[in-house]
Amino acid sequence: MAAQDKSRVVLVTGAARGIGKGIALRLAADGHDVAVNDIEANGDQLKAVSDEITAMGRRSAVALADVSDADAVQGMVDGVASELGRLDVMIANAGIAHVKPLLEVTPEEFDELMSINLRGVHLCYNAAAKQMIKQGDGGKIIGAASIVGYRPFPLLAHYSASKWAVRGLTQAAAMEWAQYGITVNAYCPGIVGTAMWDHIDEKLAEHEGLRKGAAIDKYSELIHLGRVSVPEDVASFVSYLASSDSDYMTGQSVMIDGGIQFS
Repeated sequence: MAAQDKSRVVLVTGAARGIGKGIALRLAADGHDVAVNDIEANGDQLKAVSDEITAMGRRSAVALADVSDADAVQGMVDGVASELGRLDVMIANAGIAHVKPLLEVTPEEFDELMSINLRGVHLCYNAAAKQMIKQGDGGKIIGAASIVGYRPFPLLAHYSASKWAVRGLTQAAAMEWAQYGITVNAYCPGIVGTAMWDHIDEKLAEHEGLRKGAAIDKYSELIHLGRVSVPEDVASFVSYLASSDSDYMTGQSVMIDGGIQFS
């Protein structure tokens, strides 16, 4: 965070673990007050993240909500704004992955993934924008895209499609909300050492006839910087997006992948 930057109220979805947790803790370390969201099943982990934030001397709030539920998202944003006073930064991080051949993806699986990865981002973007417009002094909205939003991976077709859509949504929102002083950007992680990537590795290995761990090793060979990412790598970039240093940046989806993909 820039030395002269002000403390902001931030909401991070999907923050019980992985990249979301890394982002929440980094922004608290930057001096922001951070509300954290996840589904009820991850409530204990989420409470632990919130406790870590308060231990840093920052305010926090726990918001249990399914981001695919419009009423729940609106209630989450209203609750955070009420408890912490306002909302300055929304980070729509929550997402899921399915790994299977496109020919085997059922309509129900397609809808489930899109309901979280795309509808959830849309709902979070909109609810946050309405709150920021009401406050009258701008804000920052940040979404989770992916390197597969630029070039898909096999067996991740509908996941890739959801991330392409997040890029488009981010660009359109940036155009429409610039008049309110709201910037909208997205981060595009690559291969990150998280529970989601453990799941992707297991399923890719299963489909490709590899041992568990071999698939992530195979795809990691694409990383020019020579190591799998950790959540802190992504969180460092989100720290920039949440700070005043990025005030003149909007509509961008930036890859933080160690040099796998180039746009």
